[in-house]
Amino acid sequence: MKNIILAEDHKVIRNGLKMLLESTNQYKVVFDAGNGQEVIDVLEQGLLADLIVSDIGMPVMDGIAMIKNISERNLNVPVLIISMLEDEAHLYQAIKAGAKGFLTKSIDSDELFFAVSRIVAGERYICSSLSVKIVDQVIDSAFSSTADVQSSAFSSREIEILQLIGEGLTNAEMADKLFISRRTVEGHRQSLIDKTGAKNTAVLMRFAYLKGILN
Repeated sequence: MKNIILAEDHKVIRNGLKMLLESTNQYKVVFDAGNGQEVIDVLEQGLLADLIVSDIGMPVMDGIAMIKNISERNLNVPVLIISMLEDEAHLYQAIKAGAKGFLTKSIDSDELFFAVSRIVAGERYICSSLSVKIVDQVIDSAFSSTADVQSSAFSSREIEILQLIGEGLTNAEMADKLFISRRTVEGHRQSLIDKTGAKNTAVLMRFAYLKGILN
């Protein structure tokens, strides 16, 4: 059974989380706190825990300050943030401070249990709703550099190569199909990447679909 510390200033939410976690018979809440300072105090008094589940907004010492204090004092207990704040800014702030995971309070119990199990196992976890937003931002950022490139900038052979990439053909298969060398295919492929600024094939394909080259 894993020992958990809860840090949450709203007693109803804190009690609800405690009941939920202990209902699994895998976790025991060994201490529940109303602020981060209380957590630091019990850890320095020698209380052992496998995980801290904490809110961000708390009086006296908030969750971010608590994480930084844990790190500075080498207390070596992973922290999972669970917050009402669903924006990426607070996620980045928490992860930068040293949090091992981040959940929003809109998650269901299954995702909570999964997150706790992953972090206790030494991994990291970010809730699915925020993960999707981050992936979308990464794709949009990678694609932004290709947005002003027109399909007319490509030769007919490059467009042909682009279409075959979309069909999933390898360089060797494209060479055979077009009766050209594999090195020539690789050259055209590199030219496509250079012209679009695409960082990978996925971004290159997205460009092709948005420009109507592939449909």
